[in-house]
Amino acid sequence: MNINYAKEMDKVIARIRAEDARPRLLLHVCCAPCSSAVLQELWRDFDVTIFFDNPNIDTLQEFDLRRQETEKLVALLDLPILVIVMPWDTDVYHRAIEGTQDAPEGGARCARCFALRLDRSAAYAKAHGFDWFTTTLTVGPRKDAALLNSIGQRMAQTHGVPFLPSDFKKRDRYLNSIRRSREYNLYRQDYCGCVFSKAARNSQKTPDT
Repeated sequence: MNINYAKEMDKVIARIRAEDARPRLLLHVCCAPCSSAVLQELWRDFDVTIFFDNPNIDTLQEFDLRRQETEKLVALLDLPILVIVMPWDTDVYHRAIEGTQDAPEGGARCARCFALRLDRSAAYAKAHGFDWFTTTLTVGPRKDAALLNSIGQRMAQTHGVPFLPSDFKKRDRYLNSIRRSREYNLYRQDYCGCVFSKAARNSQKTPDT
């Protein structure tokens, strides 16, 4: 059965509004461009805290650039949103994806990467009293929303904190992320962050000989 995760999120938000509540949401963020599509929308109903935890990013330089751009976006939006940055540690990522290095983009390696980051997000959310957690990863047009929501729900059960369902690419949010990246002059990367996606990008850029 196909699930419309955007509508599932609408249902959650409708319940929150009916209760006149403002729950705390831990938002796992992959980058500033994806965040630009959803931060203001989520802030209307949640007390949002950004969780920047991306050990998949291949170099410290790239990690710091994406972190800085995320902090820049929050400042430009002028919202009182805390940005929590977890230390860069690619060893954690490479241990998590061991045995799947040769898997295609979108396959088993990516699933393990999603699971790693959502597991850590859920654990942090539970330990620090958040009411919900979710991720900006579903903004990406190549990111499988069904897979991400399935993993998110699994981690919610493991750690005992609800996962906010989403498919942030819907309703033109991905296109809005492109527009807002230009408006805010945000660095917009052309690979997901890992060494494998960078290699795939570079091979596509190499001219035929």
